[in-house]
Formats: sequence, C-alpha cells, structure tokens
Amino acid sequence: MSFESLGLSHNIIHSVKKLGYLKPFPIQEQAIPVILQGKDLMGIAQTGSGKTACFVMPILEKLQNAEVKKDRNIQVLILVPTRELAIQIDEVFRAFTDNLKREIRTMAVYGGVSINPQMKGMFGVEVLIATPGRLLDLIDHKALSISGIQHLVIDEADKMFQLGFGEEMNKLFAQMPVMKQTTLFSATLDDKVSEMKERLSINPTLIEIKKEEVEIDNIEQLAYHVSPENKGPFLRYLIKEKKVEKALIFVSSTKSADSLVEKLKKNKIKAVAIHSQKSQGARRNNLEEFKVNGAQILVATDLIGRGIHIESLPCVINYELPRSPLDYIHRIGRTGRAGEKGTAINILTDDELQHFRVIQKKMGKKVTLQRTEGIDLHGY
Repeated sequence: MSFESLGLSHNIIHSVKKLGYLKPFPIQEQAIPVILQGKDLMGIAQTGSGKTACFVMPILEKLQNAEVKKDRNIQVLILVPTRELAIQIDEVFRAFTDNLKREIRTMAVYGGVSINPQMKGMFGVEVLIATPGRLLDLIDHKALSISGIQHLVIDEADKMFQLGFGEEMNKLFAQMPVMKQTTLFSATLDDKVSEMKERLSINPTLIEIKKEEVEIDNIEQLAYHVSPENKGPFLRYLIKEKKVEKALIFVSSTKSADSLVEKLKKNKIKAVAIHSQKSQGARRNNLEEFKVNGAQILVATDLIGRGIHIESLPCVINYELPRSPLDYIHRIGRTGRAGEKGTAINILTDDELQHFRVIQKKMGKKVTLQRTEGIDLHGY
C-alpha cells in the first residue's frame, strides 16, 4: 500500500516524500483513512510504530482546507504525558507543513518553563500540543479556550495514568464539547484506558498492532554476561574497541544516569544525560548536544527516554534492564526504525539473567548470551 492510496492530498504526499518515507507503517495504513473520515479511533501500538504521523497527516489535511481562525479558541488539542513528547510531536507537525495550502500554527506547551511566553504566543494557534497540568494553568489564566475543539488526540494514554494525571484529565474533559472527533493512542489497553474511553462517551474504531509487527526484526540483539565489578569497564571497552559512534544507553534511575556519565567522561568518552531531575533547559541542551554537536553517548531513564525522538539511531545499550518486557521493547524500538538496521546491546550480571530470560520469552525471540571472561579489561 502507498501513501497515495490512503486518501491524502498531493500537498501532504510531497512532504512525506521529502522526509524520505517510502511506504506507510501498518498502523498508518489502517488509522489514517479512519481519521480522515472523521471517525473516533483507539489505536494500540508500540513505540516506533509510526503512530504520530497517523494523526499528524489527517489533521493537517483537514486544516489546510479550513478557514483560518485568529483567536484563542483551539481547534485541535493533543494531550501528552511528558514535555519531551510534546516537543517531539510539534517537530513532526512542523516537518509536514512546508507544502500546505496555507500556514497552520502549532504550539507545544508544558511545565518547567515560564508560562508568560506561552500565554503571549497562544493567539492564532490552531493545533495545541500540551501536558495536562500546564494546559489547566493556561486555561485558568484565560489564555485559551478548549470549549470548541473539533478534534481531541490523547497520545500515550496509558502513560497518563501511570504518571498520575487522571484528575487533571477529568477536569479537562469537563470543559470540552461532547461533539468532537477523538483519537486515542496507547501502548496497552488496560482498565484505566477503557475507563477514559467511557468517560469520553465514544465508541471508537479499534486498531491494534501486535507487538511482533513492530520492527524488532531489523534490530540485532546482543547480550553479554559480566561480573558486577566489570560492568562499567566492559561498557567502556565496547564503546572504544567496537567503535560505537552513537548510542543511547538506558539505566533504571537518575542516580545511575549521572554516575555513568561521570565515569564515561573520565574515560574521555563524550556523554550527556537526560532524566526527570534535570531542568527542561538542561534536557533540551543535552539532547541537542547528542543530536547535533558531537556527544557520543546519551544516557536516559525509561520515563524520559520514551518521549525523545532521534533520527537514525544505530545503537541502544541496556546498561540496566527495564522492569517489564514491554519497556524492553520501548527501549530497543528507538533503533532499527523506518527500515534501517539497528543494534541493541544488553550488559547483564548474574542477578539479571533470569529477568532477561523472561523478557526473551515474552518477546518470542531468543538472544544468545556471550561470555566475556577472556576479554582483557585492564585500563578500562
């Protein structure tokens, strides 16, 4: 199936080709026609499945033919759980707007930064990407109204509840019109997400992309068994001897992230970290340092790592295993995207071996464990 067959105009198709997309992902093939028809939709899909473009393209398709409205009444609202995801989605919107019939103003708003510039910039915004808390603040300041939105998108709906945004979401729902198009995306369909669907009084078309359809087949998975005291030296050995030019390393805590970055820097490996204890400005600067300015390693926690977007990432390293098999898929799904090959490396101690077996079983794919006893780690 091609993008042309999905009902998109040549304006959108031009942007698609310019961005280098060759064919739609499975979720895009199924979801884009439904959204274009104005129907409610619930999509269950994993990280890296192409779900963001599922709603970005149809929304822009409709807005480019709509009358321009210069006021503070938002037409399209996209709710997200994290600031990083808000920024990422705004970037995707901007990437698709080059060849539209008219300019469409989008804006991402989130906490951790001054609210004043966001209030001043709200006039004329048609697509607002927002975290729940900051959106409520802006509404309280009468900077905008969501009483007339035409399309509501909730991305990573399951994460909303994991981060405790249930009360904020209900306050926002109470201010929205009943008649609107609603699109929900979630990695899982649990009770809380089902309750959200009921709260919104919708009966959406359900599209579920099974986990095995996410492109982990493009990812070479490696696992190394090390002693606890050799974990750090072996990581540095891998980076230097295997000439790892760019890698995203996952750890389980902010303390581990900062500690690992310091040890890498002491060994002349340029590394930066992003996690919830860093300011928004520090996160943005460190991400830019990794994407553009030559940092070799980006260290991240699951909470922050799930929301970031990095083009053509060749390698992901699990320095500490995630808690769940689903989080493992989220992590390694950062590489091997859009048909490219990727590598996922796991550095495991005795305590992590059983958990890694569980991950492999849930994933349905065995990863051969490689021994490291014969490797000389002196000097690392």
